Amino acid sequence: MAAFKIPESVLVVIYTPALEVLLIKRADAQNFWQSVTGSKDSLDESFDQTACREVFEETGIDCRPGSALAAHLHDWGLENVYEIYPQWRHRYAPGVYFNTEHVFGLEVPAGITVRLSPREHTAYQWLSWLQAADACFSSSNAEACLLLPQCVQARAKP
Repeated sequence: MAAFKIPESVLVVIYTPALEVLLIKRADAQNFWQSVTGSKDSLDESFDQTACREVFEETGIDCRPGSALAAHLHDWGLENVYEIYPQWRHRYAPGVYFNTEHVFGLEVPAGITVRLSPREHTAYQWLSWLQAADACFSSSNAEACLLLPQCVQARAKP
């Protein structure tokens, strides 16, 4: 029996100092642009660990502890609870209809190399935070993009 997905996930908005946002196109859904997302692998995996793992798996960008970008991953302290899209409910245990998504931001240098996981994503693009919000399929992802300037400014204050 295959293990079911855990209905606890992360959303990681990857952005440059100029507030350009990385969006990646899902392989299993036409015209579905999003930030890095992914579920916990185990109940005891922290959201920070999930965020680092998913960023590396989906983009090849390393923000794991000890990496050059480790200090640039920030927990925004936001959670979204949303209904799981019907086409993906079979991945979860019977009767599971909602997912809790924890939001992070990761600042990266402009021009950083992106290596997509081809089984998950087929293309990527860098867009201004406003354009990224318009391009996101999911409303929680669009909202996170719109919050980017505010979250960056809050981090910059002493």
